[in-house]
Amino acid sequence: MVNVRAKGYRVEYKIRKLFEKAGWRTIRSGASLGETDLVCFKNNKCFMLQVKSTIRKKLYFNEYMEPKLEGYPFYLVVDFGKGNIKIMEPKKISTVEDGEDIKDFIKKNSN
Repeated sequence: MVNVRAKGYRVEYKIRKLFEKAGWRTIRSGASLGETDLVCFKNNKCFMLQVKSTIRKKLYFNEYMEPKLEGYPFYLVVDFGKGNIKIMEPKKISTVEDGEDIKDFIKKNSN
């Protein structure tokens, strides 16, 4: 049986390291302690991220649905497996075709 908390931590850690490699500072607040798992900031930019993972082609999300949290952009990050990590505004059903590749998003926002 898969330890859900350990799996969640591994995915959060993976996303955190992608941001940190690009020079972002990150704060982890995972383990279902609130709406956001990671807070990422660099050059006066700040993103609130909720991180999820699935091996399916769809993710059903029924949590915080607003595009901003306390005035900062709020994104859903979904690891669909096999290196396919997408970032998008939150929505009830996300698929592997939705959103933007996380590496492209980080590169675009790291300037």
